[in-house]
Amino acid sequence: MIFPNPVEWLLVLHAYRVRVGRFPNLLRPRTFGEKMQVAKLTWRTPMMPLLADKVRVKDIVAGRLGAEWVTPTLFAGASLPPREDRVWPLPYVIKANNSSGANIFVRTEDDINWERIEQSVQSWMSRRNERLGEWAYKDIPPQVLVEPLAGGSTPKLEYKLFCFGGRVEFIEVHLRHKGGRRECANMDRDWVQHPFTLKIPMPKDPPPRPVSLDEMIRGAERLAEGFPFVRIDLYEVDGRPRFGEVTFYPASGFINPSPPEYDRTYGDLWPPGMPTGKAAGL
Repeated sequence: MIFPNPVEWLLVLHAYRVRVGRFPNLLRPRTFGEKMQVAKLTWRTPMMPLLADKVRVKDIVAGRLGAEWVTPTLFAGASLPPREDRVWPLPYVIKANNSSGANIFVRTEDDINWERIEQSVQSWMSRRNERLGEWAYKDIPPQVLVEPLAGGSTPKLEYKLFCFGGRVEFIEVHLRHKGGRRECANMDRDWVQHPFTLKIPMPKDPPPRPVSLDEMIRGAERLAEGFPFVRIDLYEVDGRPRFGEVTFYPASGFINPSPPEYDRTYGDLWPPGMPTGKAAGL
């Protein structure tokens, strides 16, 4: 097992205590959140930065699953191009390639405020990327990425497939409503809803089963091969799966489900030998 330096260990302990409300057991981790903390501090493989990079991962996905899975790139570079060259067709999204949550959605001309957008992009490109032990982001060359908005202006469901030992075990379905309201349902691979929530409320009724669910599961498991844990984010566009991103650290492992026993339920899904890395032959 690779032991982190004491400073990193203490930072993770403190951050977990602040975010979750208790200290994690890093010596004998049992819950999903605890195992994620140990994985952040000890799990290292050269493929992780490639898959976590929203630009470089596209070639990998196209090679393994086919070009039709990949959203086209309108622009990628170390900074935005001159304003006169930003003539991308609406709607589109501007995002950082090396972090989660760094997105600007441009659905109409009213969303375009270049001064504000440029300030956000400059902040993305200059900030330190290894946060709270999330090693995979550390050495990703920062780029700004512009893509067509998946599915157009209508908010699309997001399917976040949690893969343990290369197998999809459950799927977070994020529903975005007009006005910014969000809901989240947790479904198993047979599309049965699990009765727990995180920070986002559950919908009144389960979301409809996507037409391409079986294909989504096959594709996610193809990308997850060889990894003890990884989350594959997908959309469905015109009845076909569309790749979103790969993440090894969902919510940085700072989860506090209700009811709380689901933290242990999903902790039990980690393969034997993880999070020390032995399951992946590291």
